Amino acid sequence: MVVGVLTLEIHFPYARSLKDKRHHLKGFKDRVRNKHNVALAEVDFQDKWQRALVAVAAVNSAASVVEDLLNRILREAEESVEGSVVGHQIDFY
Repeated sequence: MVVGVLTLEIHFPYARSLKDKRHHLKGFKDRVRNKHNVALAEVDFQDKWQRALVAVAAVNSAASVVEDLLNRILREAEESVEGSVVGHQIDFY
């Protein structure tokens, strides 16, 4: 069994409040959960208006499947999030 975790640091330059940030982040989180069947949570910077750290976890018996899935989610985040991905990391356990 392979567990993969993708960590995304996202900057929301136009967020004027926590409500703005959470609105944009919720749309992204819902899309990813529904499309890819993964666990997803904001794990840091909950009190920052323009910054979020999101962790995405996936489990499978094949490491290549987990890696492909997390790379697809990374590309989707870079293309569709209403902000910019300023950092990412993929870890396997």
